[in-house]
Amino acid sequence: MTPPLGDIAHIGHVELLTPDVDGSVRFFTEILGLTENGRSGDSVYLRTFDDYEHHSLVLTASGKPGVRRTSLRASSEEALRRRVAATQEAGLDGRWAEDEPGIGPMYLTTDRDGHELALYYETEWYQAPPELKPGLKNQPQAKPRQGVGVRRLDHVNFLAEDVAANADHVQHVLGARPTEQIQLNDGSIGAKWLTFNNKSYDLVYTSDWTGSNGRLHHIAFATDTREDILRAADLCLDNDVFIETGPHKHAIQQTFFLYVYEPGGNRIELCNPLTRLVLAPDWPLVTWTEAERAKGQAWGLKTIASFHTHGTPPVE
Repeated sequence: MTPPLGDIAHIGHVELLTPDVDGSVRFFTEILGLTENGRSGDSVYLRTFDDYEHHSLVLTASGKPGVRRTSLRASSEEALRRRVAATQEAGLDGRWAEDEPGIGPMYLTTDRDGHELALYYETEWYQAPPELKPGLKNQPQAKPRQGVGVRRLDHVNFLAEDVAANADHVQHVLGARPTEQIQLNDGSIGAKWLTFNNKSYDLVYTSDWTGSNGRLHHIAFATDTREDILRAADLCLDNDVFIETGPHKHAIQQTFFLYVYEPGGNRIELCNPLTRLVLAPDWPLVTWTEAERAKGQAWGLKTIASFHTHGTPPVE
């Protein structure tokens, strides 16, 4: 039985691993416009201006890039307990921890591919210091004066050995619903997009061509406008940040996009999906064929080869 939509409210934050912490911090603060909100050991905590929690992103020093943890906030204590029970019933191991500032008890578990997922409810609402106080009381923080000024952490795209198994887990154990997918000629699912709310997607699973487990394709930050993404492209050009592809528009989900590699090696997407919501409670799963995807993106840009090969951590 599918759990009720809404037990997981939204993606809370992501922890990225980076071999170049200083470079990664400069990228996320000076180029994207996030604000540093504390350090602990090898980790730096950053936040977008429109996030209400302590942090949106954690950067942790590591020998290789990749994703360590993706944290999902439940909609209530009862919802958290339901999803923890469902996770245990599904046969996946887990443990309780309280190891992040501003966040209460977290249930640490994994998806079928080994990506660490943290489920939590208790959270500290951000209180801006005087120098970051916003002009409007319904905004957590003043808009940044530097960089793009991304609004929020939007979604995470995981690489997975078995897309269908992982998507089914997120759907039936955590309560997401699938909105779009790619079905290959052999009948297998090459990628699947899922949402926990009325956004068109929060988590994506994409087939990992290496057959590896637990790797990252990209994380994405939402901007206010398409023009912000064009500005981001110029900022990346001026600051020697590698642009992989875009700006352009996806056919799937219709997202205006730019993909770059941050200094640690992780792929980052800047996207503008703010105008597209899935409001229909009976939204039909949209399936794209291999032939349809071969046509490229919405306006004809062909999908760059590295989009199918680059992931973190890298595989030799």
